[in-house]
Amino acid sequence: MPPSIQLQQVHKSYAAGGRQVAALHPLDLEIQAGEVFGIIGHSGAGKSTLIRLINRLEEPSGGRLRVEGQDVTALDRDGLRALRRRIGMIFQHFNLLSSRTVAGNVAFPLELAGTPRAEVASRVAGLLERVGLAEHAGKYPAQLSGGQKQRVGIARALATEPKILLCDEATSALDPQTTASVLELLSRINRELGLTIVLITHEMDVIRRICDRVAVLDAGRLVEAGPVTEVFLHPQHPTTRRFVSEAEHVDEGGLHADVRAVEGRIVRLTFLGPDTYAPLLGRVARHAGVDYNILSGRIDRIRETPYGQLVVALVGGDADAAQRAFVEAGVTVEVLRP
Repeated sequence: MPPSIQLQQVHKSYAAGGRQVAALHPLDLEIQAGEVFGIIGHSGAGKSTLIRLINRLEEPSGGRLRVEGQDVTALDRDGLRALRRRIGMIFQHFNLLSSRTVAGNVAFPLELAGTPRAEVASRVAGLLERVGLAEHAGKYPAQLSGGQKQRVGIARALATEPKILLCDEATSALDPQTTASVLELLSRINRELGLTIVLITHEMDVIRRICDRVAVLDAGRLVEAGPVTEVFLHPQHPTTRRFVSEAEHVDEGGLHADVRAVEGRIVRLTFLGPDTYAPLLGRVARHAGVDYNILSGRIDRIRETPYGQLVVALVGGDADAAQRAFVEAGVTVEVLRP
């Protein structure tokens, strides 16, 4: 299938103080139909600019942008209006109309599109059922929790039956438990409706929970991109390594400061898939005659895929043989200290 979204040398600059300041340097990016694609970067990295270029809330300074094969940069006003009906958007601070009920907020884009009243009522009821707010249809935004407000925003974004859903820091204003429930809802919507979801965030843990692939931005430049399993477990660029270190609560070298004095060869072992739960460490230690000391570790999931990462000190015996045995078993081995 052709990409759902394709950017070719797209860039964006602003005039400031009599000169042009680049918010986004020329980049190439393809987002496939039906995937959840994450864009991560610190404040000022250009991620909000990038996502707003997709539906032309921001005008690109150059390059070519295609959505479902259509050249977005060439659209006139009517064409742009039609495009935006195919692209839903969820905002960080909800952007709900305080004078309208929950049902009224979800109905608003349908009313703007001239949808018949009976169809509006039916579609709104179905959307509120989908996001778990059917019993709150008559409430006003002030009566809702943050998570409930974001669910209204999601329902509203789905009202015009879009093919693409843009999420602009959709969970950054929410607590961790509510964030998890909203991400699960978005993941379910992706599975059930086959929507392409583009999500921007400054949290690698959000990327890990929901995204198939990720692009990393730094100072307006695309510095790394690929499957989340690869980028999260084996980051290449310093910016990506910082994000992963923050998520894993270790320093960028993979070691806590208080274990640097531990003796032995220190390695990071990465397990992926069902082998994450295999009793491999003890078996390799017996085979190679090494003792091991687990310095840090985590077993979790990247979307639906289990993974494990252990930082281990191998002491005595044949550390080279231990490394070879891990590699032969399909484990990725990185030497942090020889």
